[in-house]
Amino acid sequence: MNLSFFDQFTSPCLLGIPLILISMLFPALLLPSPNNRWITNRLSTLQLWLFHLITKQLMIPLNKNGHKWALLLTSLMTLLLTINLLGLLPYTFTPTTQLSMNMALAFPLWLATLLTGLRNQPSIALGHLLPEGTPTPLIPALIMIETTSLLIRPLALGVRLTANLTAGHLLIQLISTATTALLPIMPTISLLTALILFLLTILEVAVAMIQAYVFVLLLSLLLT
Repeated sequence: MNLSFFDQFTSPCLLGIPLILISMLFPALLLPSPNNRWITNRLSTLQLWLFHLITKQLMIPLNKNGHKWALLLTSLMTLLLTINLLGLLPYTFTPTTQLSMNMALAFPLWLATLLTGLRNQPSIALGHLLPEGTPTPLIPALIMIETTSLLIRPLALGVRLTANLTAGHLLIQLISTATTALLPIMPTISLLTALILFLLTILEVAVAMIQAYVFVLLLSLLLT
């Protein structure tokens, strides 16, 4: 019984062919594509306003050179946002609950920001490994600690996104199972758990949006 709770995190397959690529690309098909009209419809206008808002918020902490990453970061934010929200629908699969996918998104972008910093500002990038005014006996230990902290950043990004979404999905399934099991026995308690399930679903919608924003924001802060 307990093992069935984790079936929702298994990558779907059809005739032995993994469908995770389709589940990743399908949300992009739901977004309205731009056209050549002078006056766009309300949905396209809302989409452009949302993209502008997201890009503006992501670019505030960055300098002028970091604005070159605006298209990449906004696209990543849109991908994670649509995947996380659509994964809350019944009978769907959320690819961001897989640590391998989150690491595949975090590691190359982290490495790109690291190499960009070493190429453009090597002294400042290496200076982060040793705070100013450090006593001489502590220099080797601090360098090792800061290097370890730098290397585990992509792992922390991937684990944070995976853990938050996985925990939310498990809580929703546990409470929904309790609601259906208590309905014929204790209807009043079942209605109470159904109310808790409704509030938890609203919370998970907020978590899905916040975690997508936090993932991209922490990646953009590596550019500073």
